This record gives sequence, structure tokens and C-alpha cells, in this order.
Amino acid sequence: MAQEVYGSDLPGVVRSGDPVEGRLRRSPGLRSLLMLLLDAAITAGALFWAVVLRFDGQLPERWQGALERSLPLLLAVRLATLVWFRLHRWSFRSSGLTEAGRLILANAIATIVFEAARSFFFLDPLPRSVVTIEFFFTTALMGVHRFAPRLARLWYLDQQRSRAQGVKRTIVVGAGSAGDLLLRDLLSTSDSPWHVVGLVDDDPGKHGTFLNGKRVLGAIEALPELVTKHRVSHVLIAIPRLSPDRIRSILGLCKHQSVSFKIIPASFAYLDQKITAAMLHDLSPEDLLPRDAISFDREEVHRLIVGRRILITGAAGSIGSEIARQVAGHAPASLALLDINENELYFLVRHLQERYPQLPVSSIVADIRDVDRLMRLGKEHAPQYVFHAAAHKHVPLMEDSPEEAIKNNVFGTRNVARMADACGAERFVLISTDKAVHPSSVMGASKRLAEMVIRDVAAKSRTAFTAVRFGNVLGSAGSVVPLFKQQIQRGGPVTVTHPDCTRYFMTIPEAVGLVVLAGLGGYGELCILDMGAPVRIAELAANLITMAGLVPGKDIPIVFTGLRPGEKLEETLLSEEEELTQQVRNRIKVAQSPAPPADFHVQLERLGLAAQVGDDFGVKRSLCELIPTYTPGAIPLKSAAVSDQRSFAR
Repeated sequence: MAQEVYGSDLPGVVRSGDPVEGRLRRSPGLRSLLMLLLDAAITAGALFWAVVLRFDGQLPERWQGALERSLPLLLAVRLATLVWFRLHRWSFRSSGLTEAGRLILANAIATIVFEAARSFFFLDPLPRSVVTIEFFFTTALMGVHRFAPRLARLWYLDQQRSRAQGVKRTIVVGAGSAGDLLLRDLLSTSDSPWHVVGLVDDDPGKHGTFLNGKRVLGAIEALPELVTKHRVSHVLIAIPRLSPDRIRSILGLCKHQSVSFKIIPASFAYLDQKITAAMLHDLSPEDLLPRDAISFDREEVHRLIVGRRILITGAAGSIGSEIARQVAGHAPASLALLDINENELYFLVRHLQERYPQLPVSSIVADIRDVDRLMRLGKEHAPQYVFHAAAHKHVPLMEDSPEEAIKNNVFGTRNVARMADACGAERFVLISTDKAVHPSSVMGASKRLAEMVIRDVAAKSRTAFTAVRFGNVLGSAGSVVPLFKQQIQRGGPVTVTHPDCTRYFMTIPEAVGLVVLAGLGGYGELCILDMGAPVRIAELAANLITMAGLVPGKDIPIVFTGLRPGEKLEETLLSEEEELTQQVRNRIKVAQSPAPPADFHVQLERLGLAAQVGDDFGVKRSLCELIPTYTPGAIPLKSAAVSDQRSFAR
């Protein structure tokens, strides 16, 4: 407790480890006694100066006796009241407005009790003006005595930080309750690297006021000139649940200043919670999504999963591994994880076994193109739910190897779907993509064809088949965000295909929440997340550079490389036919896809033969016939001779 009374960072003050401080720490009673003795001296002195002020320094004889008889009673009442309110046990570091209010209330009650006791004991009354002045003097001096050490310590620490090496000069955005709590922690931590030069807030009534000794310098729009004027290197955003639009606006204001950004957690809900600098995290792309974060009912998801046998293909990938992690937390009966990437699969299974030691987890190294292997696995594990996340997804690579996209994304999907049907699975969930709508790439066309394949299998199966379609996933392997971050770390340039290119984005937890809830909830055969407005990729790149404390176009150039083969300027989530039947439920759109053509199996056979012999021209020609909305890029001139007439379909 001694370190609360005597700020150990103040010059000339008893420091930690000194004998006097040690005795005070071991003797809280001694410290309380010293506090009461000082309060008694303050009370006596306040009464003396009240009389001096009232009578201009000349106390009439008729009041001298009344003063001498009243002083012991006043001291007794004041000290007893302070003890009753426990104000003799005082924390110099953590005291605040609540303690100041208790001090005022205690002294007011003491004054009232003193007057009542004086009347009860028939003591000569003091002038009311003396009693009133004494109350204000005593309260003010006790407040100074209790709060001055803390204010002096905070001033000293702030001065030390302002001159320290490596100090981070910062402005806090938000002068509300959250900003107040954050600022208190920043100012009271002796080894804090932050030196707050001031705050900004959109409330004009706060401009020019002070919060914890720091001035509200102006509106948020004034950030650029304030950053330059005060040589600020960091901006700390202390506004709970600040909208993504406002965050992007702040980044836009500071795009020409080299400042970094941190923000309090979005989950911060109650302003009486303690906010510390350790809670601040770097501003992330997730904070910029043009919509509120999507949450899913955990109880509903738990009811769907608990006690079920589950198989996940592509389990080592970004989406598959997140499905595995979320599903494992809802107590399934068993979890079978299938992937051809044995290294990542090994680490995932090890992680799940350590976190959920009671959960039976199976690691399966297998290729979804091996239908016989899949059938054996279906009989062995008898899954009730099958999540199919295995796929080739890189658009440019699949343009160079279209036959691999077909063999894996189309016929691999058919193999897994037939396995689910053969083993009597209750539900089958396909991970699809917005690139399946009006596809311009082989990858997008293969995913659209995969949707058609599972619908074809579903027509003769008791298994419920659902395709879940969404856009780009922030942070997933191969997405633009990790690529941009790597380019920024290397010093640039950041490469963007086209200045007008837009994409839909969602976080991995959101994507998996959609997959689980929409796929298992029985909403329909095709589910799409309401993902808000699309994001301009060039704006995202500029914001990432700004968030790294650099200036776009100056510190890190942005280079436009042109659209790659198979890429589009913008993606859509629904075709015209699907939009006619869409419904919105819990931010999930449910659509009815057009039925596969009557000769679907014949055309699929032709596509399989072309893929089997590596006929790129034949693959794209078959895709055009199967998907009328497919608009491929340049079709290769080479056309492999299809000499093998054996059926590819099994």
C-alpha cells in the first residue's frame, strides 16, 4: 500500500525498498493514524482561517470561548466521520471522482452533526459564516492533500515520457468514457511508451476541454494538421464499435501522414470495464468491412452438431481447418479430417487432439479423385455430415491447367457426393464461390459445375445437399490481404490488377459460420451470405499501406498490372435466374438454381474425356456447352487428340 501513498517515481519521495516505506507498508494502522493527524491539523487550521477571514483578523472576546470549546467537538466529529467513510485508508494512485464525492459528503455530514451536537450540549454557537467557510476550507485542503500526489506523479511521468527515447507520440480519437479509461491507463503506467499529446472528438462541446489533464484539440477532421503539428506517430481509436465507414474515413484523412493506428477491441461493451493499453490491437482489414460483423447463434449451431459424426474434405485448408476448429468445439461424436496435404493436416489434428482430448479425431491422407478410396472411407467412418471444402481455387493457375480444375473440382466433388449418398449421410455441404456466377474463369466454371453435380446427385438421394456460396475470405491462403502485407513489408510495390476492381469480402469465422448454419440448417440447396457492399481492391491496398504507418504512392507505390486471365472487374453472388427466387433469412439468401440440362450426363462425359487426355480446348468448349453464361478468355490453339474413348465417368 505504501506505493499507492507515495508515488515511487516522484523525485525526493520515499522509494520502493526504503526502510520508511517498508514500515508503512507493514503498518497500515500507522499510515491511517498519520492521515488522521494531518486531517485534524487541516480542520484546526481551516477553522482558524475561517475566523480570521470572518473577523478581519480581530477575534472579538465574546467568540474566543465559543471557539475554544467548539474546536474539540469539531475535531472529534470530523475525524469520526472520516473513519466511518473509511477515508483514512486512502489510495493515492486509484482515487477518482467517486472518492472525491465521498470526501465532500463526509465533510457535509460532519458539519451537520457538529451543529446538532453543539446544540445538544448547549455550547455557544459559532457564526454561521465561520461554519460555512470552515467546511469549504477543510474540504478543499483535504482534497488537495489527497489528490495532489497523484496529479504530481502523473505530471512527472508524462514529462519523463515526453523526453524519453523511442517514445510514441500519439493522439487519442474519442473523448468519451472509453477514451477516459484508456487515457488513465496510458498516463498512470510508468513504463508506458505512449505520450499522449491530446485528443480529438466529433462533439463540438468537448473541444477545448480537458480530460485527465489532456486537451481535446478539436474535431476528428483536424487529424491531418494535428498529426503534423505535434509530430504524432500513432493514432489510438477509443470509440467502441466505431463504424467501418468512419474508420475508412479516418484512414483517408491520414493517408498523407506516416502514422500507425490501433483500436480498442470491437467486443468492448461496458464502459465500466477497465481498458488498458495492452487491449489495443492493430487496425485490421476486418475493421474496414462495409457492414457490421455477422454473428451466429452458438446454441443453434451446437444443437446441429452435438453427437454427430462429421467428415471434412480439404480439412488442411483455410476454410476446412476453421470448420474443423469450430465444429470440434460443439462436441461431435467423431471428426474425420481428409486432405492430400499431409503436413498441414498433421498439425491441425495435433492441435485438435491437444485442445479436445476426449474427441475422436481421425486424420485421412487421401485424394478426392480416388473414388474407390472414398467409398471405403465412407463405410469406415459412416459420416452423418459431410463438409466438402477440397478444391483447386487459384484462378490464374487453373487457367494454365484447366484439366486439373475439372478432375478435382468437378469429378472430385461428384466422388465425395456419391460417397455421402452411399454411406447414408444426412447432409452434404459444398463450399462454393461467387466466381461461379457468370464465370469467366475455368475455376469459376468448375465450381458452378460442382453445384450442378451435387444437385444432380441429390435428385436420386435421401441425403440433403446444399451449396454455400460466398466471396473472398480475408486472411485465407492465397487471398489478397496476406499478399499485400508481404509486399508492404518488402517495401513495395503493391500490385493491384485494376483501379476499378471490386470484390466481396468476409472473415474466416463468418464464412465458416455461414457454412455450418446455412448448410446444416436446411434452408435450401443454394445459400449465399448477405455480404454488404463490395470493396474496391485499390482502396483496400491503400488502407493497408496507411495502417502500416506509410503513405500510399510515396513510401509504397501501388502498381496496376491489368486483369489476369479469367478475372473479372467485379463479382456477383446471384445470377438473374437465381435472383428471381431469392429469400433472405438471418442474413442468408436462399436461391433456386436452374436445373442441369437434359443431356447433363452426356456432356459431363465429354468434359471428363477432354480433361483426362489434357485437351484444354475441349475442356473449355465443353464448359461453354454446359454453362451458357461461361465466357472464357483466350482458348488455347492446341487441341489434344482424344484417342482414348473409354468413359471417364464411373
